[in-house]
Amino acid sequence: MPLDKFVLILVVVIGAAGLTVWLASLIAAAVQFPLGWFALVPALLVAYIAWRVIEDRLKNREDDHYDRIEK
Repeated sequence: MPLDKFVLILVVVIGAAGLTVWLASLIAAAVQFPLGWFALVPALLVAYIAWRVIEDRLKNREDDHYDRIEK
């Protein structure tokens, strides 16, 4: 990957993260939710990703390691 493309990706990702934090702080100040609700969103996202990974590993027929074991 060329260096200029890599730097552009880094700048865009850092800018998006900064914008996200700034917008979240504005929303948090306007709505005044309890702090626990803000921790719930990342926890739910991690749980959803873990669920999808586990589900894919259980239902994927092409990558079933137990089919190739001698019985």
